[in-house]
Amino acid sequence: MTTPPTAGGASGSARPVPPRPDRPPHPAGRPQPEAYRPGDGLSWLPFRPTIRIRLTLLYGGMFLMAGVLLLLLMYFFVRQAFQQATLPKINISPDVVVRTADGQLLTGPQFNAYIDSIQNSQSHTALDTLLRKSLTVLVALALIAFAAGYAMAGRVLRPLGRITRTAREVASSDLHRRIELDGPDDELKELADTFDGMLDRLDRSFDSQRRFVANASHELRTPLAINRTLLEVQLSDPNTSADLQQLGKTLLVTNERSEQLVEGLLLLARSDNELTDRRPVELSEVALRAVEQIRSEAAKREVEIRSTLTPATVSGNGVLLERIALNLLQNAVRYNLPDGWVEITTTIGPGGLGELVVSNTGPVVPGYELEHIFEPFRRVKGADRTRSDKGVGLGLSIVRSVIRAHGGSIEASTRAGGGLTMRVRIPGV
Repeated sequence: MTTPPTAGGASGSARPVPPRPDRPPHPAGRPQPEAYRPGDGLSWLPFRPTIRIRLTLLYGGMFLMAGVLLLLLMYFFVRQAFQQATLPKINISPDVVVRTADGQLLTGPQFNAYIDSIQNSQSHTALDTLLRKSLTVLVALALIAFAAGYAMAGRVLRPLGRITRTAREVASSDLHRRIELDGPDDELKELADTFDGMLDRLDRSFDSQRRFVANASHELRTPLAINRTLLEVQLSDPNTSADLQQLGKTLLVTNERSEQLVEGLLLLARSDNELTDRRPVELSEVALRAVEQIRSEAAKREVEIRSTLTPATVSGNGVLLERIALNLLQNAVRYNLPDGWVEITTTIGPGGLGELVVSNTGPVVPGYELEHIFEPFRRVKGADRTRSDKGVGLGLSIVRSVIRAHGGSIEASTRAGGGLTMRVRIPGV
């Protein structure tokens, strides 16, 4: 299939089309909007506000603003009514003197001014009393509104909490669980139904993956086992020529490498999911079993094994935890130097975490390679990629997958004299 010539081309030859960028480029110098972070509008609060707190503040704040506005309007109208409700003037002759209740003698105009001052004083007193009592009632009602808003927000967000709890249970153990939210056909029910549909697709995907791993385990292991048996039978024949013996040994090594690759891929596929069945496991016993399995290989390579095993109980699967220790020890022994050493320690870390540390001598590893050593089929530059006795490049990938399934972490660091230090942390019981 040929590429059509570009328009306007003199020779009609096709020129490569540059790849289209993921998003249009922004003009230079134009400030880009910052990403939204939850709670940005309430940064003055001393804590991180949840949605329930924000809804409570919204409900209570709207009620408080409406109450303040109503209070101001009422104060204005009452004050205006007092100003309009004036007593009629009393026509008193200037020669007439009026004695007040407190004994003052006032003429007619003075008496009218006296009446006006009393009326103004009583109006101000009534307005002040009205304002104080209204503010007291408003504060009390605002507190009630905030409490009612908090309760109402909790009731509104209750389906969202159910969705969150179900999502946590699904992520930790069971993909077969569903939210199945009932109630009115609103936005929350639509979200729950969408989440249930996503769980259905994920469940089918994981079931398909499990079936594929089981079928691949049978379809790939069986031919390799048959090939190994046939080669071993042929090599055991004393009449086999030297050339055929050499060819059989080479094929047997290649077959062994293929078996290691298949086992590693299958284990990597199985260990990516989080564990559902956890039991207390003694980390020092797991490390001791791994040391016993690697000791003979270390002796052949002239590598000394050192161990300082302090009891540390973690929660997980003993077989998979033993695979972590064994893969780390194999990697440390195989990528080492003659007369080198490998040291493994177990201890209780901060927060009750179980720590497994494997250090080894070896070639100097560049710091920029550390972020790639856990990728499948990734080896440090300069490593021999043709020898099968150093594995197939899946050991550390399997270690990372198993640690993730346990909810732990792994940290790799270089040693000054060469080699690596691997620090594994597994949650305790």
